[in-house]
Amino acid sequence: MLTTSAAPAPESHDERSHSPSDPSDRGDMKDRYKVSRADLPLSCPMPGMPVWNSHPKVYLPIEGSGSAQCPYCGAHFTLEA
Repeated sequence: MLTTSAAPAPESHDERSHSPSDPSDRGDMKDRYKVSRADLPLSCPMPGMPVWNSHPKVYLPIEGSGSAQCPYCGAHFTLEA
């Protein structure tokens, strides 16, 4: 015989909006990073960053402007000459 339990009560949410691009959600990666051409194509999270609790991998266009910001965690990357 199968038994079912009642669904858990929904969690209460504060009024602050949490989106993947909210840097406060990912304080561990909102720092500034200097990258070289050897790191291209640039992605966030980069190899070596803790990824167990990170956002999906996203490739960032940095070649043209020399800087890029991750839309998920707010990490700022600067391309060194």
